[in-house]
Amino acid sequence: MHNSDQEYFRSCVAKERQLARLLGHTHILEECESAGTLLENRDALPKWTRDWQACGPLMTQYDIAIAYEKESGSQISSFATIGSTVVHFSDHPTKDRAIMYGIVKELIFRFEHHKAAPLK
Repeated sequence: MHNSDQEYFRSCVAKERQLARLLGHTHILEECESAGTLLENRDALPKWTRDWQACGPLMTQYDIAIAYEKESGSQISSFATIGSTVVHFSDHPTKDRAIMYGIVKELIFRFEHHKAAPLK
């Protein structure tokens, strides 16, 4: 992994840890033998920024809408607006990863700035 890849990976794990805390998880640890696996007690927490099976339910539970946007003159989308969060695809390894990261970032924003109570 290149240094920038490691930094990106760490930023994903940090966003997942931040969202887990906002959703009411406590005692969060990173499993030593499996980098990026967050545990609460012995249960693995979802990898929201890295796995659609984990991220998808967040979209429906919290009514997350995604608008794909194009730069002027472009034929394909280059960024997306997710609530008040904008994610540029060029800042992420793939478009999928950008969208998952943006969903998590938007939820963190909502919980922290709007004092929204997370639903379980």
